[in-house]
Amino acid sequence: MNEPAPPRQVGVYPGTFDPITNGHLDIITRAARIVHRLVIGVAVNAGKGPLFPFDERVDLVRAETERVARASGTEIVVTSFDTLLVEFARSVGATVILRGLRAVSDFDYEFQMAGMNYRLAPDVETVFLMASERHQFISSRFVKEIALLGGDITSFVPQMTRERVLARLSSRPA
Repeated sequence: MNEPAPPRQVGVYPGTFDPITNGHLDIITRAARIVHRLVIGVAVNAGKGPLFPFDERVDLVRAETERVARASGTEIVVTSFDTLLVEFARSVGATVILRGLRAVSDFDYEFQMAGMNYRLAPDVETVFLMASERHQFISSRFVKEIALLGGDITSFVPQMTRERVLARLSSRPA
């Protein structure tokens, strides 16, 4: 007698990804081992004053995650959202929200968000993934600041993203 296949696990990994970093890719790679389908939700979040326009952030994330999808065999979909995270998760059939943690300071904020999300949607779990040791200090904000001040961001972002960051910054008025 054939057993029914277990349900496909769909997870959401949200962020602004301005720009996507090697830390993000570390979490995406690890998340791809946990779920069958990973939906990367690029948040509009114009309030943060992004370096990249929204559409370009989506394109960069899509391009930089193709290799992860091929290597893992996990379906990775990159899309945008401008709703509550739990509403977005439900709209794509996700039962898991994946969040990366770099430090204790991240945990306090993420713990509060997970609690609020649980109150709004108890059927959607939040799973925290600790950043790998070599990526714990990387943030998009630091990458932008380092690049703006002429520092080398090669070890913090993938090559294509590095080139785009440098091009974007060189085209900005002084």
